[in-house]
Amino acid sequence: MTETVLKLENVSKQYRLGQIGTGTLSHDLNRWWASVRGKDDPYAKVGVENDRSKATNDNYVWALKDVNLDVKQGEILGVIGKNGAGKSTLLKLLSQVTQPSTGSIKVRGRIASLLEVGTGFHPELTGKENIFLNGAILGMTKREIHSKLEEIVDFAGVAKYLDTPTKRYSSGMTVRLGFAIAAHLEPEILVVDEVLAVGDAEFQRKAIGKMQDVSRQGGRTVLFVSHNMSSIRTLCEKVVMLNNGTVHKIGEPAEVISEYLSVNRGESQNVTLEIPNDLSTYGNGEAKFKSVLLINSINSPTRKLFFCENFTLRIKLNVFRYLENVIVNIFILNAYGEKIVTYSSGKNFQSMAIEEGSKLIEVGCNESLIPGEYSLCLLIAYHNTGNSIDYVESVYSFEVLKDSRNGTFDYPWVTRNGIVYSDQIIKISQVWN
Repeated sequence: MTETVLKLENVSKQYRLGQIGTGTLSHDLNRWWASVRGKDDPYAKVGVENDRSKATNDNYVWALKDVNLDVKQGEILGVIGKNGAGKSTLLKLLSQVTQPSTGSIKVRGRIASLLEVGTGFHPELTGKENIFLNGAILGMTKREIHSKLEEIVDFAGVAKYLDTPTKRYSSGMTVRLGFAIAAHLEPEILVVDEVLAVGDAEFQRKAIGKMQDVSRQGGRTVLFVSHNMSSIRTLCEKVVMLNNGTVHKIGEPAEVISEYLSVNRGESQNVTLEIPNDLSTYGNGEAKFKSVLLINSINSPTRKLFFCENFTLRIKLNVFRYLENVIVNIFILNAYGEKIVTYSSGKNFQSMAIEEGSKLIEVGCNESLIPGEYSLCLLIAYHNTGNSIDYVESVYSFEVLKDSRNGTFDYPWVTRNGIVYSDQIIKISQVWN
């Protein structure tokens, strides 16, 4: 039976808003008097959930509330949730950067953490000196660190800068070295936050491969936080979803990721979606997407399509001034948030000009999507700089059914073969000599 190496029991973390420290002297005295009498913290019973979107007059907030979690040896656990859900707070508690307000955390073995760019690095020390410093913090002997030094430097790809102070490293170089140290110095538990996103694509692949090796071959435990659902799906065996500081769901990656995407779309299921301003991720506001509508092959508004059915997207855009050298892109995202189809306003992504006023964008979609859940991503940006005018991500969810319009489609194997189904026929000719 695999043993539990990390156990959280009713773990909560409370912060006081707008203050540094615990607040007033009277609060500190009340806490002290309660502890002398063996009573609970009197301020631990107040506070609201950590919902960033709601204003409140309460000065206390629960960044985490009553979190219970068991992590087994050799398990790769993914942690997902929107910004402010409590992910980083959880990792800081596990790494003992801060202590829980209530509850207990039981750990078997050493924890190595990569929480933020440069965590644990002394900027005046060289890369090599920081390797030995971090190893010593993890309880490694100088001989043990030296035996791993060549592997660490080779993995990080910073041999040329090994004797340079890390204050002169780029953020990407710092993350590469930090991850290499954490992964190669053999901690029992490796905690990795979203910082891997700072690295390039090649390094992200290497890092994911290394975390898999650490778990499978070394029997070590990995906690991985990311907004990249593709990486979570590829790497993790189990996923926990946090929402407003509480555990919303724990389970298989596909099931939890699907729940996360559906919860965070934040939209009604009306066939026409009116896009509120707070769905815009970023942009300078010179234009705004206002609504989305999907039309099926028989010219009816819907959010459910049959397999192999063509459809049309109709999107309203308000333009507040004359725009030059811009491009409009519409992306279809799969259930994991990956962009699988791109439509552009210009052939080969050429730019265009748009007059001020209300515009209707239409695109005919002939791609036959594999049955499943999908959503849209909308972008208008300047072509030459890439600066966004309006960007709306993971909006307007719709579903492709397993049935075709002409009858029941009973080929479940299709859902396991790619994302887009092509109706192009493979031609087979006579074998030549």
